[in-house]
Amino acid sequence: MDHDGVHIPPQPGFPLPAGHASTTAPRRVLFAWGLWDWGQQTFNTVMLTFVFSVYITTGVAADEATGTAALSGAQTWAGVIIALVCPLMGVLADRYGRRRRLLGISTLGLVLAMASLFWAEPDPSYLTFAVIMLAVASVISEIATVFYNGMLLQIATPSTFGRVSGMGWGLGYLGGLVALVACLFLFVLGRDSPAIQPVALLSAAWTAVFCLPLLIMGPNTAPAAGTEKFSVVGAYRDILRRIVDLWRHQRSLLHFFVASAIFRDGLGAVFAFAGIIAAGSFFFSEEEVIYLGIAANLVAGISTWALGRADDRLGPRVVIVAGLAVLVVTCTAVFLTTSQAAFWVCAVVISVCVGPVQSASRSMLARMTPPGRENENFGLYATTGRAVSFLAPFAFTVAIAVGDTQKAGILGIVVVLVLGLAAFLPLRAQHEDATR
Repeated sequence: MDHDGVHIPPQPGFPLPAGHASTTAPRRVLFAWGLWDWGQQTFNTVMLTFVFSVYITTGVAADEATGTAALSGAQTWAGVIIALVCPLMGVLADRYGRRRRLLGISTLGLVLAMASLFWAEPDPSYLTFAVIMLAVASVISEIATVFYNGMLLQIATPSTFGRVSGMGWGLGYLGGLVALVACLFLFVLGRDSPAIQPVALLSAAWTAVFCLPLLIMGPNTAPAAGTEKFSVVGAYRDILRRIVDLWRHQRSLLHFFVASAIFRDGLGAVFAFAGIIAAGSFFFSEEEVIYLGIAANLVAGISTWALGRADDRLGPRVVIVAGLAVLVVTCTAVFLTTSQAAFWVCAVVISVCVGPVQSASRSMLARMTPPGRENENFGLYATTGRAVSFLAPFAFTVAIAVGDTQKAGILGIVVVLVLGLAAFLPLRAQHEDATR
């Protein structure tokens, strides 16, 4: 027992059996799990969203339109590969164990892919290299996240899934925020010519350092007994059988995959288009957009961490429904207002809700997952999310065309959130009682 009175799992090199943990892991293991999200989030925040992707489209490409098209095309192909590969990796991890080793290999791959972008010079001849390597990093990041999410069932119990998931997601938001601020002050602000290439090395080092503790002390899993030789064809055949089995025997889980895919796409769009709406419809300066991003990540991180306990006490369904309802109302208010001050208030409320809903979605899947299926289920979770990832951008674009204003795009996101909420409301998880 550790000082908190919880069972200490076997030492790092000793494999754990597949399945749910009987007790919550020690705090040092939980903190290491959360630190991995803190370290990996620099890819999403710095490389993919706010800094390096902008550098590719405006600094590497000959013009912004060409750069945006190349980046979008590469990320589209990355999404296709993620949809095909993530469930395959989930099967591999569930059946052949060694989850920590698989997480270590994929984390190293992400670090190397990010570091390679240091050589993406501000010249159009490097555009293809830059967008390909960023797409490669996207694929590896999603694969690593499948292994990472699967560990939740080895370090927490149904009574603590919410707070542990919220802690990890909250640290992720905060880690991305700190990394973004570090990059801005070290390489961007106060410079006549920002030095963006070193951002890739800082991001790679950040991920390597903060992800390392989990790769040392995280739980490991033993290979499943009687496992046949792995084959890609056989794995995909088993995945199809799994989907058919879900339809026959676990339809509530299949329902969850579909409903969560819809509302998660809306959640992603809220952050993806926030800066665009702030600048284009509320006339925020570039500096003010940066401040908005910092505030949004800070609020989202704190609220996600804090509301994890509500997930455990009330159940993830309550958190998801309440969060989505508030988001629908607040996003509608953004469309109706013209005041910058009102937009700031709405942005803060939205940031309070997005993280907890994302975290509760992850914890709900953990609660609904039978032992030995965790990575396979999180692989399908990633795949279903990618399968509908066109919804929110499409709805955003259509709403702008119909409303003839950029701000009308927020109503497109509202429609996706409403659809996700409507699809989710009838769901009653069979395993939700385990949380009470």
